[in-house]
Order: sequence, then C-alpha cells, then structure tokens
Amino acid sequence: MQPLNRRLAVAPMLDWTDRHCRYFLRLLSRPTLLYTEMVTTGAALHGDRERLLAYDPAEHPLALQLGGCDPGELARCARIAADFDYDEVNLNVGCPSDRVQSGRFGACLMAEPELVADGVAAMRTTVNLPITVKTRIGIDDRDSYEALTDFVGRVASGGCEVFIIHARKAWLRGLSPKENREIPPLRYDIVYRLKRDFPDLTIILNGGLRNLDQAEDELRRVDGVMIGRAAYENPYLLADADRRFFGSDTPLPSRHQVIRAFLPYVENQLQQGTPLHCMTRHVLGLFQGIPGARAWRRHLSEHAHRRGAGVEVLEAALRQIPEVA
Repeated sequence: MQPLNRRLAVAPMLDWTDRHCRYFLRLLSRPTLLYTEMVTTGAALHGDRERLLAYDPAEHPLALQLGGCDPGELARCARIAADFDYDEVNLNVGCPSDRVQSGRFGACLMAEPELVADGVAAMRTTVNLPITVKTRIGIDDRDSYEALTDFVGRVASGGCEVFIIHARKAWLRGLSPKENREIPPLRYDIVYRLKRDFPDLTIILNGGLRNLDQAEDELRRVDGVMIGRAAYENPYLLADADRRFFGSDTPLPSRHQVIRAFLPYVENQLQQGTPLHCMTRHVLGLFQGIPGARAWRRHLSEHAHRRGAGVEVLEAALRQIPEVA
C-alpha cells in the first residue's frame, strides 16, 4: 500500500466536509488528504451506509473519521471502511460535545487510553489500513504533559503510528464545542515537544492555522499540518497547495475554472435528486477578497434554494465576478 502523504490535510468538520464539499475541494488540490465528517459506529453499522459513506472516486486520498469506543464495533466499522475503499480510518478522540460524551467517545476518551489502544489494535488486526487518532492535548484537569505522553504512549502500543493533535485542551463541562475551538489557548509548543519525545511517530499539527505560509512554517517542526475552518471559509487558499507542499508544477486554476470544473458534478448530482443548495453552500467563500464576492454569495443564497434550481444559478452567479478572478 502506497503511504499517504500527510504534509497537508483538511480537517474533518461536522456539517461541512460532506461529499459535495470534498469533491469541490479536490478541484483545488489533488494530493491534500481529505477527511469525512465524523460518522458514529452506530450509524455506520445500522444506518444508511450508502448515504453516509459513499463518495466520488475523485475524492481520494480520503480518510473516514469514526466516533466510537467499543473495540468490536470499531473493528467492524474498519472493515466497512475497507470495503468502501477508504484510504485511512481515523478515530475521533477530540470532539467535546455533550452528545459525543454521552456516547462515550470523542475527547472524553483521553481519560481511557487503554480503551483507545484496544480499539486501535482491534481495527489494525481487522484491516490493512492506516489507523490514526485525532486528539486534544488534554481535557479538564487532566492536562499535564505527563498525562498527554501517557495517553500517546499507550495508544501507540496498540499500533497507532499517526497522531493528529489539536493543540488546545478541551473543557468537557462549561464550554460549547464552538467555545472549545476558541477559548482554550493554542499550545503549539506542546505538539513540538511531543514530536521531539516521540520521534518515530507521525505527529500532525491541527488548530488555528489560517494560511499556507503559517502551515509551511510549522512543517519545520512537525510531520504534517491540518487546516480546518480557514480552508472552508477561504477554499482558494488550497489552490497553491500542490506547488508548495507536493512539488507540482501544474498551473494554478483560476476560481472561474474551478467552478466550471464543478458544474458537471453538480449536474450529475441534480439528476440524482440532490438539491442545488446542498452543493452551493460549500462554494460561497471561493471568491473571498475578490471584487464581486458579495454579489456571488448573495446570488447563490437567494436562488439556490428555489425549487428546480439548476446549474444556471451557478453560471449566473459566476457572471457577477470579473473573469480575471
């Protein structure tokens, strides 16, 4: 199996990184590793798998993020991921929401490193896919560096070789998920130290990265970087990723070219019954900072929800923007 290039990834983001978003982002960068929204083990095992897990082959390289804690269920879900031809299975040990905690997964699992290690081991013995863990640097009062290294060491003993570290602690009580992304301070120094202390592990830095300059600078100290909201709110920043991170000499696509390349996918999805707004909501930020961006967003927001809306809505919105953009 060809090792995944982990220099740059787009974070799994609930309600954002669905299959339509990922297809669109893939038009901006070919090698950047993409992640699904978190899918719970219960949903993967008992829900509509085609709706939850299907994707376009163009989305590769693509990782499935799972939320769960039972090793047997995780192993069964890893088998499903392999059957769907995902390139990686990632275990969520970072989400702090109440719903996640009530299901005994997400960030609360940082308090149960042996259970996480057992889940990783169960998945590794079931499939020949990379099994990775996305976690925080601590939770509540369990936030010492010693607690973090204990967690990483024990989970690594279960066979995890790749850790994506959101460089903030999480408060499981008192802060909302949004506040947990903003209030606890970023501690990149903790992630750097972790890489120094675990040189054989692949350590990916996540949290607060806003542009490729910053991401490129961080690669001097860690093995990879993961960008979240910045890549969604201003997706065109990914257009230069292939040249800067992966050695590509392919010319950057213009924003207009990206939308034109997106149109056949949109047309196909419309024929399958997908409403237009389910796709256009992901492209609203493409022209951020460009003259006409407000008119672009307004046209899509006003027209994409209408019954029978088709690609002509995107084409009309595109005419609001100068071709040079």
